[in-house]
Amino acid sequence: MSITASQVKDLRERTGAGMMECKKALVETGGDIDAAVEHLRKSGLAKADKKAGRVAAEGAIVDAGNAQRAVLIEINCETDFVAKDEHFVEFGKRLGELALAQNSQQLDDLSNAEFAEGETVEARRQQLVAKLGENIQIRRMSQLAADDGAVGRYIHGGRIGVMVALQGGDESLARDIAMHVAALNPAYIDQDAVPADILAKEKEILKSQAEESGKPPEIIEKMIVGRLNKRLAEMTLVGQPFVKDSDLTVGQLLKQHNAKVLDSVRLEVGEGIEKAEADFAAEVMQQARGG
Repeated sequence: MSITASQVKDLRERTGAGMMECKKALVETGGDIDAAVEHLRKSGLAKADKKAGRVAAEGAIVDAGNAQRAVLIEINCETDFVAKDEHFVEFGKRLGELALAQNSQQLDDLSNAEFAEGETVEARRQQLVAKLGENIQIRRMSQLAADDGAVGRYIHGGRIGVMVALQGGDESLARDIAMHVAALNPAYIDQDAVPADILAKEKEILKSQAEESGKPPEIIEKMIVGRLNKRLAEMTLVGQPFVKDSDLTVGQLLKQHNAKVLDSVRLEVGEGIEKAEADFAAEVMQQARGG
């Protein structure tokens, strides 16, 4: 039977699939739009399953929020090229809006949420895999709230995202501190947050270094205390020089605004994912030789 352009257009709008895939689905289902939709969804699921084992270490960090609550989501794909695709970008934007609106706390909740009428987030993800030809995964999600203060967020280049929740202060201050965390990535908020075993290890290292100086025990003890305080300042958010004004520590900045950091979250695309090292020269040589 003859498939019209309007049928193809209708199916594309409903599924987001490519023109040729839509035309093929309509041919295989005798022009039945609903059957073609189902066919494409099954096809997308099959392709998504097939690609699920491939490493997806590129992608984007997306955010959404207001002065009291915010969310960060990491969405992964296989290449930076796909991470910039308009369909991938729109998918991420919609996920942020959904997570914030529904106060999703688990990825399963977000995956089962309604992306569009009659379509879940997971169904749309599968469609995106089929359309863009890469493994696409929603990897991580985190939310912060501040009832008696503010939440600020900062995205750097789409690859690093930070949220900071404050007691006191305002959204602008929280965003400035989020920018600082994005740049310097402190391990802990303050000295109280440093685990006892990490603290003991730092003391042991500093003691060993100080004892090599050959100075009297009382001098060595003072050296250890001084060096430990310096090390803790480097490791903690409040002890670091503020990235926008190095004459001021973050702790001093917070004190000026009568504010305190309650929590912070920093996500970076692909962190912790083992990436395969591609030898492109060897691949080209292999193809040239017909291997």
